[in-house]
Amino acid sequence: MAIAYISHSDCLLHDMGLHPEQPARLNAINDRIIASGLDMALRQYDAPLVDRELLNVVHEPMYVDRIHSMAPEDGTVWVDGDTAMNKHTLQAALRAAGAVQLGVELVMKGDAVQVFCGVRPPGHHAEQNKAMGFCFFNNVAVGAYHALNNYHLKRVAIVDFDVHHGNGTEDIVSGDDRILFCSTFQHPFYPGTGHESTASNVVNAPLPEGAGSMPFREAIDLYWLPRLQAFEPELILISAGFDAHQADDMAGLNLVDADYAWVTRRLCEQAERSAQGRIVSSLEGGYNLHALARSVEAHIKAFMGDY
Repeated sequence: MAIAYISHSDCLLHDMGLHPEQPARLNAINDRIIASGLDMALRQYDAPLVDRELLNVVHEPMYVDRIHSMAPEDGTVWVDGDTAMNKHTLQAALRAAGAVQLGVELVMKGDAVQVFCGVRPPGHHAEQNKAMGFCFFNNVAVGAYHALNNYHLKRVAIVDFDVHHGNGTEDIVSGDDRILFCSTFQHPFYPGTGHESTASNVVNAPLPEGAGSMPFREAIDLYWLPRLQAFEPELILISAGFDAHQADDMAGLNLVDADYAWVTRRLCEQAERSAQGRIVSSLEGGYNLHALARSVEAHIKAFMGDY
């Protein structure tokens, strides 16, 4: 079973200063992959720059132009109160979206069955015309529309287990019945969305502060899995945020490494039934470095059937 790992050194150069979304996140993941021996089992690829045409499908072209124009030659430019650009950020963001584009191409061509994109900046808060929450371009939405428009799939699922609701993804895909969007997230919490969604292709399962393994797994079993089974996705994309971990003090959920392995296995089972096993996962949140690295290891090992 071929599993690909896509990253790029440019993603280490995006730096917002004293900020939780820091380059050390990727270093921690890479170190763990090497220490665990997973690097010997993964096919590693450099992330390309995303095609501009794909960005213009997902985001308003004027917004894409604006992000390009805001890229500084030096120093730091703040796009919102949480989200900043240095001179390397634009290139990193284009690589992060390009990683998911490449991931889709690898699974659709049969060069990989599952893909993990170890990239930053993350993407699931980026709306059609708005950067926020550390995100500039919506990486998983780029992958979804690449699969639909260029590989002519009819049904793509996006699932998101980040502690924060993927408001950007919902903004982009809401009402598009070719895409099923399923998410769990802490509520009430940033960005304060998701609990009142009405779109028929959106399945949100908010969790209260303090919720741990049992409520999380019950939400997946009760809300996600029946809809995924009925939808029969031909490809599953994962917004893989690991900040619902009990060790991550930026939020208030209490998941553990094994929960990420468990949900990954459930998604693999659905992918094996309807999508020829095809899954592309892309890093979102996760800010406690040790917990993040262990959770990514569990996530990738679950692709291999080790959990």
